[in-house]
Amino acid sequence: MASDSGYVDYVAVLGLEPDFKPADVRRVYRKKIKDLLIEISQVQVTEERRNRFLLAIAQLNAAFYILRDKDRCEKYLADRAQVMQIEEDWRAQADKTEASDQFRRQFDQALRDFLSVYMEELMLEAGRDPECVENSNWDAAHERHASSVLRRYRQQLFHEIHERLPFYDITQPVVDWDERSRFVAAIIAGEGQ
Repeated sequence: MASDSGYVDYVAVLGLEPDFKPADVRRVYRKKIKDLLIEISQVQVTEERRNRFLLAIAQLNAAFYILRDKDRCEKYLADRAQVMQIEEDWRAQADKTEASDQFRRQFDQALRDFLSVYMEELMLEAGRDPECVENSNWDAAHERHASSVLRRYRQQLFHEIHERLPFYDITQPVVDWDERSRFVAAIIAGEGQ
């Protein structure tokens, strides 16, 4: 089974049971965002903390935004399961070079699409949702700064996932030095005439 590490699970972000209801999403989101805002108000905000808090708010907003809408939630869960299945298929074919390469290419594109949509685009879109804005006090200044934080976060997840994947071994090329010598000699002789 593919590890779900790196594939942000918005159900787990909110701490919901797998059979959650939309009302559970709203209730848990409001409680978590309120607790986070209280925590932010009680600490001195440094650059590192600001980035961490922006990411946490963006994750909570995205979890709420995605999971409260049935169609968006089903698409997210299906896309997440699909990317994880492609990774699993790739692992199963890791010893077969051609099949492995095909799965690697398919996985790479699916992963880029998944992370781009769910770890950046929808996080920013959630920040523009009226209910998220009302609960999290998210504004245009947050979005401007968060866009670079989310881009770095997406790239970090991409690399974290890729570090554990099966890449086929690259063999050393076999070089026929005698043939190379003849070839170079022929070129030099041809240029001298």
